[in-house]
Amino acid sequence: MGVIEHEGETSKSLAQVKSPSEISVGDWVRRHRPQLMLAVRIVVAALATFVLGHLLGLRQSYWAVLTAIIVTQASVGGAFKAIADRLAGSLGGAVWGVIVCLVFPHRDMWTLTLALVVAIAPLAVATAYNPGWRIAPVTALILLLAPSAQAGSPTEMAVSRMLEIGVGSLVAAVVTLLLARSQATQNLAQAEGSALRELAVLVVTTVEAIVSGRPTEGLEPIHARVRAALTKAETAAAEIARERVVAPQGALDPAPLCRTVRRLHHDLIMVARAASAPLPEAARARLQEPLDKLAAELGAFLTDAAEALAHRRAPPAGEAVVAALAGEAEAVSDLRALGMTRAFADDEVARLYGLAFALEQLGANLADLSARAEELALR
Repeated sequence: MGVIEHEGETSKSLAQVKSPSEISVGDWVRRHRPQLMLAVRIVVAALATFVLGHLLGLRQSYWAVLTAIIVTQASVGGAFKAIADRLAGSLGGAVWGVIVCLVFPHRDMWTLTLALVVAIAPLAVATAYNPGWRIAPVTALILLLAPSAQAGSPTEMAVSRMLEIGVGSLVAAVVTLLLARSQATQNLAQAEGSALRELAVLVVTTVEAIVSGRPTEGLEPIHARVRAALTKAETAAAEIARERVVAPQGALDPAPLCRTVRRLHHDLIMVARAASAPLPEAARARLQEPLDKLAAELGAFLTDAAEALAHRRAPPAGEAVVAALAGEAEAVSDLRALGMTRAFADDEVARLYGLAFALEQLGANLADLSARAEELALR
């Protein structure tokens, strides 16, 4: 059923793929626009920071430029997290570095070694628990080693370093807000769309196994791809949540969409578990036609929903899926009404009703998916 259709779609897709010689510069630019925009923001942030550092007379303006390059990210949320981590780590490292410099004299090799251990060890532990603090040991190390080569006290150096990092972070934040049209929402939509396309394949594969009486095995690669897409979606959702702190008005709450797609995945896992062993032949004969129709309609719906999410369009109509789910539920009810389930073993009856319940839950979550896709299309 689905295998032939899938092979046909694959052949069609391959026929539409351009060879490298046929790809124009415009095609390449459109395909890599997010990466190119990030590169532009990094260059603008670095140059703006360099000029501002020169105007402010910063003693070591290259630290400001380095900070601007490091914290400029592909999305607003990612940039502000990087800025917060950079500032927090630098401040913690600067404060601790000043304390160590003042408390532990280090005029020779042995005292300097002891001071290095005291300065770096606690900050290394903090970094192990919170990777955002990885700049803290670097800051403390610079403060500890630099005074012998530079004029000024450790406190003056710490203040200067925080000023330089603050300037770089500020410029990066401004450039990101001005030039970064948020990519996090689009990343979320594309990741969830990828998950839905894999769920469409999972539906067809699972139903083929059910109606043929084969155990639902060999599905793990599909589940792995779904989980990978959901992980990407949750990463994008975390970035959107950070962006909502900066600009809460009109921002999308990504949590409902993430929950809905994850629930759809769980529903299909339950469907596969209900059919982990072949259903009775009488049940399969009665359910084959409605399940085949459900697989076709549901696979098409999930594929269309994936495209709608990726392109921020209104979700597809779900009447055909609702009708197919109703047909499957009616077929299960007929089995019970005709008394056919009395001839089934207890575990077979349990799996049959488990299948019906999982598909019922799937229908409810599909309705929720349409609502979430509608929200995304309006952003």
